[in-house]
Order: sequence, then C-alpha cells, then structure tokens
Amino acid sequence: MTRKVFAPLPVACVGMGWWSDVLADAIQRSGKLKIVACYTRSEEKRRAFAGKYGCRAASSYEAILEDPSIAAIINTTPNDAHLETTRAAAAAGKHVFLDKPIANTVFDARAITDACRKAGVVLALGYQRRRESHFRWIRQRIDEGAFGRLVNAEANISRDRLGKVDLNSWRYTAAGMPGGVMLQIGIHYTDVLEYLLGPIKAVDGRLAQLVLPGDNPDVASLVLEHENGALSTLNASYASASEYYLMNIYGKEASAYYDMHQGLRLLKRGGERPSSVPCAKNDAFVEELEEFALAARGEGRPEMDGERATGSLAVIRAGILSAREGRRVEVAEILSED
Repeated sequence: MTRKVFAPLPVACVGMGWWSDVLADAIQRSGKLKIVACYTRSEEKRRAFAGKYGCRAASSYEAILEDPSIAAIINTTPNDAHLETTRAAAAAGKHVFLDKPIANTVFDARAITDACRKAGVVLALGYQRRRESHFRWIRQRIDEGAFGRLVNAEANISRDRLGKVDLNSWRYTAAGMPGGVMLQIGIHYTDVLEYLLGPIKAVDGRLAQLVLPGDNPDVASLVLEHENGALSTLNASYASASEYYLMNIYGKEASAYYDMHQGLRLLKRGGERPSSVPCAKNDAFVEELEEFALAARGEGRPEMDGERATGSLAVIRAGILSAREGRRVEVAEILSED
C-alpha cells in the first residue's frame, strides 16, 4: 500500500523561552512540520526567533489564531498560561502540541483536555523521554515476557543548576512550577516508570531545598506503588554536582540497567554479569512532533494525549501533597479533588 505523502504541517510557535528553540530545532530536523509564525509578548524575543527560524513575527496571539494558513500551535508558554492559550487555540480550530506538564493543576488539565476534545482538535503532550531507544527496547522485552513479573525499579534524574537559576523565571518559582524539580524534570521519569511498570496507584514523597536560592525544592524523592504490586523509587535533583540519568528495572526473570554513561545492560536470571545492549540513539523530539503532525492530518493519535498527561500530573501532585502532609497519597485522591 502506498503511504500518503503530506506537505509540511504549517505551525506557529508560541512562547519564546529556551525550550521553544529545542522544539524549533527538531522541527527543522524533521521537515514534516514548518514554522510559519511565532509570537511572544516580548517584541525583541519574537523578532530574534523569527530571524533564526525564517518565520514571521506575529503582532499578537490573536493574529496567529485568525490566520487560516496555520494548522497548529507549538505551545511552550508558562504552565499557568497553558489553559488560556490552549483553549483559545482549540476555539480557533488549531491543533496543539503542548510541552509537559499539561498544567499546574488537575482542574486546568481537564479543562484543556475537554476544550480540545469538544473542538475536535488534536492535543499532544511533549514527553520525549519515554521514546528513547533504550526504554523502547526494555518495553518490548517486557511485553514479550522476558522480564517475568516486574517487582521493582529505581530511577534518578539529576542536573546541576547551581549558579544557573534565574529567580525571575517562572520555571524556578513555587507559583510557576509547584513541586520544583519534581514537576519540572522528575515528571519525565515518573512517566517512564509508568510506561515500563504500569500505572501508579499511590505515592509517598519527600521534598527538600538544600542548595539553590528561591522558594522551591531542589531535591525530591518518591516511592511509587504500581497497580501491579511493583514498587519503584525516583530521585530528582537540581543540586547535584553533575548531570545524571539512571533507570534500573528489576523483574523475576531479568533485570535491565541503564545510565547515561554506560548505556543499557541486561542480566538474565542465573547470569553472572550483565551484557551490553546496543541501542542506536534516536531523535525522540522529532518522533513526537512527527506523530503530532500525522495526528493533525487524521493519521493516528498522539501517544501522550490530554487524559494520559492529566494522569501523569496527578502522580506528581500526589507526591507534593504527600511531602506536605507526611502521608501516603493515592493518585485517585488527586484525580477526585477537582
């Protein structure tokens, strides 16, 4: 069967922070989307972005929404602006690719999801970590039964932000990024843990502020109870001496060990040493954006949609509440609040 060939999906980028460049660079690597316009409140930033990516700087967000040539919005606005900007885009018939988290609250997350569903537009969330080739490899072997019963996992996602924190940025304030490091980067690995071990039922969390200035946690730890009985742990930090990523998955019949320095290794029951698993590096950003472009064309649907992203947010919100009240919190409690 001949595969359909589409012209690049015309998109507008909204919100000119550093992450907008990450996604714009991926769009250019892909060629299956095309940036035709951009907007942010800062005229200087939008003109610089327009010059860098060869698009036009719109005078207002309304001008983008009123432009019939623009099919979709790549939204990297602050978390607390996601609802307003996405609801407006949906009302204008524009599909939306929204960077994680979907929102700061479950109430906003549901409102975003409902707005896009009612308008009949695609909503996709940027969760690129689960797409990395080593995690896809592990998931495939889990599905094949190679791991047997999954029993435990441990993960670490750490970065050095000492001397790099801009306290004027919403990303480093309690109001703009509640839960601090856990919501900003920890959510990537709670998502991977759910992707590999299954849905998370309950969370026991601890948060601390040890090194960085401001009013937000820079270290966080979660114990996660999965619906299948497995337990996992996640540590996230902005106060570490260096960047580091680790994900170890333990099953009754096999265990997988991944870290950013040694790559992926596998140890089967009865083995003495783990063997290296070659995984070619893939472009997870391009993959998620191309999936979005296809969905906007009516071909398939996003892997991470509004409902899944709301569930992902609820896990972090459960961790925040657990840390605040010193108790185990079920994710269902968070989902029933709003």
